Amino acid sequence: MDAAFTAEQDEMRRTLREILGKRCGPDEVKAAVRTAAGYDRELWQQLSRQLGLPGTAIAEEYGGVGCTPADLALACEETGRVLLPSPLFATAGLVAPLIDALGTPAQRSALLPPLAAGTLTAALAVPGPALATALALTGDNTPGEWSGGGRAGGVQARGGEDGGWRLYGEAAQVLDGHSAGLLLVAAHTGGFARSRTLLFLVRDDAPGLVRTRQATLDETRPQGRVQLRDVAAELLGDGDGDGHGHGDGHGDGHGGGDVSEALAATGRGAAILLAAEAVGAAGQALARTVEYVRQREQFGRAVGSFQAVKHRLADLYVQVQAARSAAYYAAWDPEQGGLALAQALEALRLTAAEAIQLHGGIGFTWEHDAHLYFKRAAADELLFGPAHRLRAHAAQRAGLFPAARETTRETTRETTRETAREAARETARETAREAAASPAQDTASQRMAV
Repeated sequence: MDAAFTAEQDEMRRTLREILGKRCGPDEVKAAVRTAAGYDRELWQQLSRQLGLPGTAIAEEYGGVGCTPADLALACEETGRVLLPSPLFATAGLVAPLIDALGTPAQRSALLPPLAAGTLTAALAVPGPALATALALTGDNTPGEWSGGGRAGGVQARGGEDGGWRLYGEAAQVLDGHSAGLLLVAAHTGGFARSRTLLFLVRDDAPGLVRTRQATLDETRPQGRVQLRDVAAELLGDGDGDGHGHGDGHGDGHGGGDVSEALAATGRGAAILLAAEAVGAAGQALARTVEYVRQREQFGRAVGSFQAVKHRLADLYVQVQAARSAAYYAAWDPEQGGLALAQALEALRLTAAEAIQLHGGIGFTWEHDAHLYFKRAAADELLFGPAHRLRAHAAQRAGLFPAARETTRETTRETTRETAREAARETARETAREAAASPAQDTASQRMAV
């Protein structure tokens, strides 16, 4: 493993930081999130044309740059520093890998080039607040209950007589769902007998598609509510929905198992990008706080010269550097993406909270820039965490503490049995008391009658 960055990677980071430094300050971010799209379209086109940012990890044969996911993670660290509102994560981090993994050759040829060029943006629509589960970040995604499970709710897919598909349902929290030109919808089909989750392509102009931007805590990561009212959709892949594909074996056709595996693989890559974003945001929040305490004076000296403040900043520095190391390692070994994300989310939450504290009274004003980082930290933990669930699922996947898990299950079963036995004994005692009281009550009634 060579942890050193290449000259090309350093140049990409330098160029991206230079562009974002000029076009993406706090005031520009606040102005961009209040537009209808939720991001600066001109800046997005500049990043797409000049750096090929959305196509960084897309193969060259489809118009991409052909770099590794690690290069995209480095770019995300820079976008995280300035909290760039853009469709980069939803387009390049979620949808593009799924199309590449499951799409037919025709679908890949038609969709990946415009995605790589930035002329088409995309969003992954998953019902309810289940994105982290669908991506297998906080739990097992194979049962498919998160997509509707054959019950009312979620998104349901029904095959038509003409071989097409119709979608019904709603996805309430879709990243960039209000503005994306292409939706990749996870829908349940087959009822209970043949229950499975499939992915469908829906264009933004499809009849019956209703999209509304949601009010969110973190405006820099906009979300939309997507309602599907008998919407025509195209199955991702050329199978019949039962896993019987007909093609070259590269993602052609898929069943529920293939979709779950592809979503899990995409989740591992997405976790790396999110960890890199969080590390960039945490590093910038710390840098801004250090700069402030150097300038702010109290009792005739800089606030940052007090030992207690130094200790707090030193602890934050260790947290941020540990998270950065974890994110870089995960870029080399994607299996560690969940743990890296947990470390990064925790570092961002602690750093953002301390930034508000160390900025003093001005830091507590809602309009202060420190709150942008705090909102990102809180919102990302709600969307993709929390950290303890990410770690618990990683431990479960790694098979850690099997004896402890068995002991816990046995203890739970024994507790349940003992509770049932105690309830039965209490019921028997109550019945006996009632039976004993009945003759006495009858005798008293007879005496009163006489």
